[in-house]
Amino acid sequence: MQALLSRLVSRIRVDRTGEITHRAQRLAQITDSLDTEEPSYSMQGGFIGFVCYWLAFAIPFLVYGSNTLFFLLYTWPFFLALMPVSVLMGIAFSMFFRGGWFKTSVAGGICIIGMFWTVFSFLSGW
Repeated sequence: MQALLSRLVSRIRVDRTGEITHRAQRLAQITDSLDTEEPSYSMQGGFIGFVCYWLAFAIPFLVYGSNTLFFLLYTWPFFLALMPVSVLMGIAFSMFFRGGWFKTSVAGGICIIGMFWTVFSFLSGW
């Protein structure tokens, strides 16, 4: 914020002749070099969270077979509510690990599958 503010102030300082002063020009060069933006990891994390959600959704079908469909017919709102939570967890892990896709995938997969399996277990009464 301070770098942005100093850049704006340095661009406003203009001599009466219409040229930027030497001091303001030097300050603008310093703030331009210090003003590097951090890359965004949200798209990658959101994608990893979304994929982990669908992998977690497939696990009960692999374990219990097609009878899971009848169970999910009545409880689908609980599992649908886990989708935005899974995407946000993927984004949070991606930001925490600074875009490391392997660490984000492992941590997101473990947490999202665990969260999904916990809800499934509570609803099924086991």
